[in-house]
Parts: sequence; structure tokens; C-alpha cells
Amino acid sequence: MTQPDIPGTPAHPAPRPEGPGPLRRITLTALSLFLTAWALCWIKAYAVNDDLPNTCHDIRRQRFPTEVACASADGTLTGGNPGWLVALFYASLVVTVLCGSLALTVSSATRGR
Repeated sequence: MTQPDIPGTPAHPAPRPEGPGPLRRITLTALSLFLTAWALCWIKAYAVNDDLPNTCHDIRRQRFPTEVACASADGTLTGGNPGWLVALFYASLVVTVLCGSLALTVSSATRGR
């Protein structure tokens, strides 16, 4: 049984949306950036600055992202992570969480179609 033509409606149904493919690619790219930044922070803290606790009297440790720094008497820090790396770390984490949850939502919404 066919439906009668209704004036003002398209003859063909709207094309199916692409789905979460592009969001998944963005999520995987951001996740790889996040893991790379985390690995670089960890390497700097535990491989490059491995002997820092032996030479410094005031050690500053941070767990997330991993950082080991030495605070001098004049207030300067040495051995810390560069600002761009910390910004990349948190920005890629936020993009991963947001795009990942959006991709899950889109895939569950388009699954029934």
C-alpha cells in the first residue's frame, strides 16, 4: 500500500545520518593525544627527573598529571612539566570525554533506524 502524495513533502525520505563515525575518529585522536601527553609527563617525572629527589630539599609531587619538581628558596620551580604539555593533557582529556559520550549517544539514537 502506497501513501498518497502530500503537497510540500519530498518524494524521497531524508538521507540517513552518517552516524557517529566522525565523532569516533575525533575521540580516538583525542585519546591518543591524551595518552601521549600522559606518557610524556610520566617519563619526565620518573625517567628524566629520577635523581631530582637526591639533589633537592623541597620536592613538589603531583599525581595527575604526573610531575616531580624542585622548589628553590627564591620560589622558582625546576623540573616541572611545560605549560603547553599540561594544557594538551587536560584539553585532550575533555575532548575525549565529551566526544566519546556524544558518539555513544548518537550511536544509540541511530541504531533503531
